This record gives sequence, C-alpha cells and structure tokens, in this order.
Amino acid sequence: MLKASKAEKRVLGVDARARWRAACCAPIQVFASGALAAAALGLLLTVPAVGQQAASPAPQEPAAQAAQAAQQTPGAAGALSWEEVRAKFEAANPSLLAGAIGIEESKAQEVTAYLRPNPSFTALLDQIDPFTTNPSHPLAMALPSGTITYLHEREHKRELRRDSAKEATGIAVSQQSDLERNLLFTLRTAFVQTLQQKAVLDVARENLTYYDHVLGVDREKYKAGGIAQVDLDRLELQRVQFESDLQVALVNLRTAKIQLLTLLDDRTPVEQFDVIGLFDFNNQLAGLDEFRQIALDNRPDLRAAMAAVDKAKTDHQLAVANGSTDPTFGFDGGKNPPIEHYIGFSVQIPLRIFDRNQGEKLRTKLDIDKNAQLLELQRAQVFSDVDSAYAMVESNVALLQPYKERYLKIADRVRDTISFSYQHGAASLLDFLDAQKEYRDTQLNYLNLVGSYLTAASQLNQAVGREVLQ
Repeated sequence: MLKASKAEKRVLGVDARARWRAACCAPIQVFASGALAAAALGLLLTVPAVGQQAASPAPQEPAAQAAQAAQQTPGAAGALSWEEVRAKFEAANPSLLAGAIGIEESKAQEVTAYLRPNPSFTALLDQIDPFTTNPSHPLAMALPSGTITYLHEREHKRELRRDSAKEATGIAVSQQSDLERNLLFTLRTAFVQTLQQKAVLDVARENLTYYDHVLGVDREKYKAGGIAQVDLDRLELQRVQFESDLQVALVNLRTAKIQLLTLLDDRTPVEQFDVIGLFDFNNQLAGLDEFRQIALDNRPDLRAAMAAVDKAKTDHQLAVANGSTDPTFGFDGGKNPPIEHYIGFSVQIPLRIFDRNQGEKLRTKLDIDKNAQLLELQRAQVFSDVDSAYAMVESNVALLQPYKERYLKIADRVRDTISFSYQHGAASLLDFLDAQKEYRDTQLNYLNLVGSYLTAASQLNQAVGREVLQ
C-alpha cells in the first residue's frame, strides 16, 4: 500500500488530499520496470480526474486570476481607474492646456476679423501768416477746418473675414481633439502596461509559492532517503528561475508605474501609486464597416481636413471681394472768410486698374484643390488605420479564445498530474521540470496576449476617434 507523508499531502491542497484518498483505495505497488510499472503509472495518471470529480469545481487558472487581480486589487486604497487617470491627465497635461489656450487665441481673432474700419479725423489750420506787418494778427487770415472720413467695405468683406476666422477656430478645435486622441493612446498604452505587469507579478508569486510547496515535499523525501542529493540540488537550482521571474516582474511593474506617472506629471511616490482596471479580452467584435463609419463620423483629423476645404473656399471668396473697390466717404467743415462757416462732402474711389488682387485670387483657388486632395488622403489614412487596428484585434481574439477555453486548463492539469506522478515515483525529474516550464510559459503567453489585445483595442479606439472597446 502507498503511504503519504503530511508534506506530500500539502502539495496541491484539497485536490491533492482527494487524489491521495483515491490512490490509497487502490492496492497498487509501483515497480521499477515491467508491465506492472506501466499499469501503475497509467492508474496514477487517472487519479487526478477521480479526485477532481469528487471535489468541488476546479479553481480558475492563475493567469485568469491574475487578470482579475489587476481589476480588483485587495487593499489597494487610492488605486486609480482608467476614467480617473484620464481625467487627471486631461486636467494637468501641458500640451493639452497649451492647445486650449490656442483655441481661445483663435476665438479672439474672430473678434478682430469682424471689426469695422475706424473713421479718420483730420484737423487743419491753414493760411497762417507769420510774416505779417501786424505782429498781433498772424491768424487774421487763418482758415480752420476739420474732416472726418470713413472707408466703406463692399462685397461682404467683413462677414467673409469673420467666417474665415470661425473656420480657423473650428480647425484649431479639431486639431486639439486630434492631439488629445494621440496622447490618450499613449496614456492608455502605459495604463495597460501597468495592469499587465501587475498580472505577471501575481502569476510569478503564485508559481513561486506552488514550487516552494513541491520543494518542501522533496526536502522531506530527501531526509527520509526517498530521493538522491543530486535530484534535490537540481530542484533547488530550478527555484532560481522562479525567483528571477518574480524580481523581473517587480522591476517591470515599477518601470511601468514610473512611465505612467511621468505622463500624468505626478510626483506621487511609486510605492503609493496604483491603478485598477479590467485586464481581460472581449470576443464580441462588431463588423469592420461599422468601425469605418464610426471613424468617418468621429475622427478629429478628418474633421480638420474637411474644415480646411471649407476655409479655403471662404478665403477664395474673400480674395475676390478684396479685389473690388471700396469708396471712402468724407465730411468736412470749417471757416473761410468771407464765408463764416461751411460744410462739404467728398467721395474717394480707388481706380483698380493694375492691382485687382489677381495673385491672391489664384493662390486661394489653388488652395481649394490642394486641400481637397489632402482630404482624400486623410480619408484613405482613416480607412488604413481602422483596417490595421481591426486586424490586430481580430488576430489577438483568435489566439486568446483557445488559450482561455483549452490551453490554460491543459497546462494546469498537466502540471498537477506530472507533479503528483513525480511525487510518487511515476514520472522522472526531467518530466517534472519540463511540466513546470510549460506551465509558466503558457501563463505568461496568455497574459502577454491579453496585453497585446488591450493595446490593439486602444489602437482601434484611436483609429475610430472614440472609445469603442474597453
């Protein structure tokens, strides 16, 4: 009959005890070779399934647990969600604040563009005689007068200047939104990287804890003479890999937090800073045409290109209007002896014989065509961005689904089975170490794929101009 020590029963917790009870119920003796050894190995490999059927439902895979831990960190007081990180970024980022000031400057230019011309006043004192023989009357023949003139703008010049300035403000607003779109992608990438490193750290800790349990059992077996010194030494050396994974995860998490704090322009100590959010994927994905339409409706750089075409048309109308003649009306009054007081009117009309603003008319007309071509280029770029980001999301979802549905469970089952078999002499040390490595690689691959999915989702959000995937 097989007999287990207390240390062996602690290897896999409750499931291990269930397996051990199932194994003890079968009168099996493990031999080193022959048909009996093969039969014993086959029965031992079926024990985990028996134990799992008798026990409660299998716990969630550590990689999935780590992903949930990134969303629900116990004791993480003051951890910032994505909405809080975004609001903090928008309130303090110097580039966004400078862009907002630029919009206000553009609005101020609208006021200037719609101002009327100021009238002019001219005062005249003529026929002063400083050489008169009568020194007391040098102003006896003086002719005082005053003139007020006003330039009247024709062809709606003032209204066209105002419209052009308003369209320039609209372009500034769209460019500000586009700046925010690109900066938020960078911020979201740093946020996802922090969540990913938190999940990797949780997996590294779980792997080290699990391996320490197994190593504790092997130490007890060595004391009882069950394994050789060289096998125990090899197991001890393998622990270095798990310790290295843990330290690398700690450094990567700290680096990710520092990058996020830099983007937030926040001086909070790294130890006191934490984030919380969903670190998982969603296999429900709308069609490509829907995302293309959302991008056409929401991309700020596309709106800016469309506004540039409209502004070019307005500028051309203004150039044509500036080629027209604007009269200057005048009113004057004065004193001219023997007329005691007089008034007069005048009209000044420039003769636009040579300069009719021909160059500006041609330039603005060409500018319309140029901006129309840039609009088509921008529209093609929008489709390219959406298609590329959509393909990346689809690829990550296609890889993640089998991981979550099959590979994580298989890796967990293989590790537990090989560990149990190794503890009872039915598997070699090499098989045990390979199973540990395969399990660790599978968990890390899954977390890296989730991180790639979230980054691709952020890129799709950037491509369409608003958040469509979380």
